[in-house]
Amino acid sequence: MLWIAVAVAIGVFLLLQACFASWRLALIAFLALPAAMAGGLLAALVSGGNISLGSLVGFLAVLGMAVRNGLLLIRHYQSLQVQEGLEFGEELAIRGARERLAAILTSSAAILAALLPLAIRGQIPGLEIVQPTAIVMIGGLLASTLMTLFVMPALYLAAGAPEERERGLGLAN
Repeated sequence: MLWIAVAVAIGVFLLLQACFASWRLALIAFLALPAAMAGGLLAALVSGGNISLGSLVGFLAVLGMAVRNGLLLIRHYQSLQVQEGLEFGEELAIRGARERLAAILTSSAAILAALLPLAIRGQIPGLEIVQPTAIVMIGGLLASTLMTLFVMPALYLAAGAPEERERGLGLAN
């Protein structure tokens, strides 16, 4: 199971690299995954430490949501630079995060609204498997949303402009 997880992680990273055509941007988007996993694990531990098949399904769902949010944010940064001619810098990171804020928060709130009843009333017969899934998804979604909105823009800035990084490191994007 561990080897499959490692292979999937490598596959996701390579898909992100193919999407962005940049190792640097792929790494930034990929860093949302450990945050989502940590949030899901913390929620599972706080709720009683029950890691079950339902929890594993929740982890997979959270990883998908984390990748989607990171991918859309970085793609938005790229479109602001290419289509609107914004220069790389703090204004780009703030504007891009601000413009994606409503979409990220709306989708997260809708998912949370659907999951909260399952997490709270999950002891009802028939929902025993769904409750761990909902708990992991809630924790992971909160962590990945915070990562996407607050940490990812800072990482994008810290990584520097693509052309500056290529010259400074002597690496191709």
